[in-house]
Amino acid sequence: MDITFYGAALTTTGSMHLVEVRGKRILLECGLMQGHRKEAFERNRNFPFAPASIDAVVLSHAHIDHSGNLPTLVKQGFRGRIYATPATRDLCDIMLRDSAHLQVKDVAFANKKRLQQGKNPFEPLYTPEDVDPALSLFSDVPYGSRIEIVEGVSAAFHEAGHLLGSATVTIDVENGAGSRKRLFFTGDMGRRDMPILHDPEVVRDVDVLITESTYGDRTHPPKADVTGRLKGFIDDIVRQQAKLVIPSFSVGRTQELLYYLHELHEQGRIPDVPVYVDSPLSSRATAVYERHTECYDGEAAAMLAGGNQPFHFGSVRYVETTEESKALNGMSGPMIIISSSGMCEGGRIVHHLMNTIGDPRNIILFVGYQAENTLGRRIVDGAGAVRMFGDEYQVRARVHTINALSAHADRDELMDYFAEMGPRVEAAFVVHGERQAAESLAAGLRDLGAERVVIPEPGMRVQDAMPS
Repeated sequence: MDITFYGAALTTTGSMHLVEVRGKRILLECGLMQGHRKEAFERNRNFPFAPASIDAVVLSHAHIDHSGNLPTLVKQGFRGRIYATPATRDLCDIMLRDSAHLQVKDVAFANKKRLQQGKNPFEPLYTPEDVDPALSLFSDVPYGSRIEIVEGVSAAFHEAGHLLGSATVTIDVENGAGSRKRLFFTGDMGRRDMPILHDPEVVRDVDVLITESTYGDRTHPPKADVTGRLKGFIDDIVRQQAKLVIPSFSVGRTQELLYYLHELHEQGRIPDVPVYVDSPLSSRATAVYERHTECYDGEAAAMLAGGNQPFHFGSVRYVETTEESKALNGMSGPMIIISSSGMCEGGRIVHHLMNTIGDPRNIILFVGYQAENTLGRRIVDGAGAVRMFGDEYQVRARVHTINALSAHADRDELMDYFAEMGPRVEAAFVVHGERQAAESLAAGLRDLGAERVVIPEPGMRVQDAMPS
């Protein structure tokens, strides 16, 4: 087995790893790269392999940095199957359509300036018409089922606890005489005791590990910290008649936030402050969450059985139209606005930031990881001013983060999982993390006895990653 690490190597975006076994080519993930616009533009359009040469795609979950370039892959010639859980398939249906809409919209905006400068216009990476051919190639694989993806190679999906339908993946390679070798890919590993979803399922008998390391060098605050801090921020904006603006991923994080706000509301710990979920994608994603209750843990299932609706309570409003979204900017607080994108790289959140970031009464609350070179990362890192749509805005609003809301396992949680996984692995590859995080987790894996630990550089090809 040879593995080439094309994306999410020493970074947390554009996840894409090519596994080659006996002449067959299996792609783990096909995510969009985000960050530096020019680099992302080139990388997302130009695959480092011929898409038609790929035999199968294995997809751990629906987040766009893992699934978002599937329409391009198909557009450029891929005709194999895309294996994912049913909930991942349903989330990809809405997320890839939304991504296509944004591709067209962003290129149209860029082309106005290019035409004014006498430059040739760009073509969108893909359009809404390119999404259906990609979706037609999906094959559902429920948790716990094993399916042959190419001859002599099978895959199974296990609960990852990161996102609705998210999975870790085992890929078993038959070696004859009933023996096999096992590759284990974490995708994005979730956390125990988080709302809505089941805990990550521990997988054993692993020979080769490919693991994420997003928070490989740090630990999250206690989860009990979440509701207390949310209550504190809400009390603050009520006193100041201000706005709490939360950049949030439409799928996963928004639903978790609503779950926590529902809890505070039901306990009578917060006043009935208007909550605006300003993302059409969030509305559609919430409908998918409500449809796939088989993914819910016992607490969430009991809440539903008791007649409670965790995503609909009090003064929650789902904002659909552009006009409704713009109207929020002229309204006085107190109010909570939850809007995408989570890293502030586009979408309605940018307009809300433009209208709130200059007022010191307002609070900008980040509840997810902010990748390098994103607007969200610049704000979190304390920039005094940021540029949005070509204009500079002073950052006077108060900026806070709640890392305890992260859907990624932290260092201790990853190490506990790998310790429980059992006997040491022959080889471990640490991806989906910036260098410091990857190095910290790699050191922990060595302490657990992993025989070979590698932090791949982008484009690194490892031959015989799984010796016979």
